[in-house]
Amino acid sequence: MTDLIDRHRHACAAFSRVAALVPADQWDRPTPCTEWDARALVEHVIGFHDFLLLRPMGVRANRPRADPVARWEATRAAIFAALDAPGAIDQATDLPGGGQSTPRRMLAALTTEMLVHSWDLARATDQSPAPEVLEAARAYGRDLDWRA
Repeated sequence: MTDLIDRHRHACAAFSRVAALVPADQWDRPTPCTEWDARALVEHVIGFHDFLLLRPMGVRANRPRADPVARWEATRAAIFAALDAPGAIDQATDLPGGGQSTPRRMLAALTTEMLVHSWDLARATDQSPAPEVLEAARAYGRDLDWRA
């Protein structure tokens, strides 16, 4: 297991905690990312993991159709089942649209996205960001102002 995987696991767990606390009547609330409401933000998080990590690794998450939290949790399970395989982090992958990468090269950017979107989802649904989000951000050496 690498620090990159551990950091991503923590950032994804923090996002899960925020998503799990979204009341059913708040999924249509706007987020600080003006293109998305809370539900669309979760779909965006699922989508970038699919596009940049899961599909290139040949992994397909078995997601339910409707529940955003369950859709994310199925994605998260698929991510770490794939990354926990021996040697997976350095597996050369063909990216959709061309080019090659490895999960090792993708994880830092994906983790940063998780931190940002955990904050976005928390703000949209009147939550404080999970302590794990703040811890993960500090681990990356970022000075983020969560009050903004």
